[in-house]
Order: sequence, then C-alpha cells, then structure tokens
Amino acid sequence: MKIINLNAPNSILNRFVAELRDTSIQGDSMRFRRNLERIGEIMAYEISKTFSYTLRNVQTPLGTAPTFLPDNHTVLATILRAGIPFHQGFLNYMDNAENAFVSAYRKYKDRLNFDIHIEYIATPPLTGKTLVITDPMLATGSSMELAYEALRTKGEPAEIHFASAIASRQAINYLQEKLPNLPITVWVAALDDELNEHAYIVPGLGDAGDLAYGEKM
Repeated sequence: MKIINLNAPNSILNRFVAELRDTSIQGDSMRFRRNLERIGEIMAYEISKTFSYTLRNVQTPLGTAPTFLPDNHTVLATILRAGIPFHQGFLNYMDNAENAFVSAYRKYKDRLNFDIHIEYIATPPLTGKTLVITDPMLATGSSMELAYEALRTKGEPAEIHFASAIASRQAINYLQEKLPNLPITVWVAALDDELNEHAYIVPGLGDAGDLAYGEKM
C-alpha cells in the first residue's frame, strides 16, 4: 500500500483544507461543499498522473495534433453522504468515468462504541478497471475497508485508489494491516495524528456530512 500526502510540497491545496477546518468559515455550507469539490479536483488531477496513456492523433481545423490520452477505465465510488461534493470534484475532471455509491454509517452500541454498517451499494462491474473510492474523512479506516469489500463483490479492480481530504494515522495503519499486498494507493490532503474518544479526527474538522448538508437526527 502506497501513501501519498499532497500536503507536501505546499500548494493552494493548503488553503482549501484550512477553510474546511476553520470554524469561522464552516458556517457557510456552500463554501464547505465547494472546498471539498476543489480538493477532489486537485486529487483527480494528481491521480491521473498514474494512469497509462496512448498516443493518439486529434484532428484540428488546421492539422493533426498528436496527444497522449488516458487508457484507464475508471469507476469513481463514494461513501454517502459526506462524499458527494468530494466525489463531484473528481467527476468534474474524470467526467467519462463510471460511478458507484455506498452507504456506510456508524451504528452505536453505546455512547463511545459503534460498528460500521453497509446498507446500500450501486456499482457497475469492476473487473479490470481503476477503482477510486472517495471519502472526505478517513478516521478509523473501517468505512473505507468495508466499502471496498462491498464493492469488490462486483469484480476485482486492476488498481485501487483511496482518496480522503483528511486522514488519521490510525486509519492508515489500520488499512495497511487489513488490506496488505493489494495494489492500493491512499491519497490524502492532510494527515492528523489523533482520534478522540468518539473516533473523530483531531484536529480534523468535525462532522463533514453535517457541515455539508446540515445536522442529522
């Protein structure tokens, strides 16, 4: 498993992550969603550098332009609901990709303990394709692992990318332990050191779904 932290070297990405975290800006849900979208666009661009390319000729009004174009058959998957604006950022750049959706939620056994449950999956066949799973917050790693296991029942991808705006080191360690020896690259825009007792990333940003779409019951 390969881990790529786009926070280094510094870039405009830092500003978008900072605004996601900033409590003085978080009250603007439209801006929160847009910043997730912009981070998705940047990640899509970076991930595209790993694709395979073939030289093709493109006809212009004045001649022929040789151009290297990607060969990958890509499926963009996201974990509902916080993943929707993040997913849209990827789709803005990888607009010819297929799409998949997974619902995952925390089912609490008590105030501090929970299990992750998957209730819904919609995906095209995945065999031989490039699978990109997006989830803004990679806290424990359990949701990403279970989403991947649910998706792979529809075929074995040729390569896999996990993409998150903010991840915890615990989640990275968990995924490396649970999914060893797989062709997975994990992309993050920021890597935080801690989880609190509720398994939220610290300093993190709070609940991405609530900030994007309003509090849930």
